[in-house]
Amino acid sequence: MPRWKPAVKEDQFRNSTRVEIDGKAYALFRLEDGIYALDDICSHEYSRLSEGEIWDGEVYCPKHGSRFDIRNGQVRSFPAMVPVSSYPVRIEEGTVYIDVEGRK
Repeated sequence: MPRWKPAVKEDQFRNSTRVEIDGKAYALFRLEDGIYALDDICSHEYSRLSEGEIWDGEVYCPKHGSRFDIRNGQVRSFPAMVPVSSYPVRIEEGTVYIDVEGRK
């Protein structure tokens, strides 16, 4: 299976979006310095991070307010205690690709 999988056209989302690749959900986020990919599901309790608010490079889980660093998936506030995986992203010819095997 190829590591790099096409996720979405770069111009099809503004701040965040959910994509599913081979049955797994990823959240893509656009920040000033690039596009980043995380697991879409909060590590505390099932909730989609792609639906959370984005502030200062962090995404707030819409269910309980846990914060995660968008660039690396690290936890920034409780109740979550376990980081979410982050994945390398590249853009080629207007398409965003995720390295689905390349957890950071």
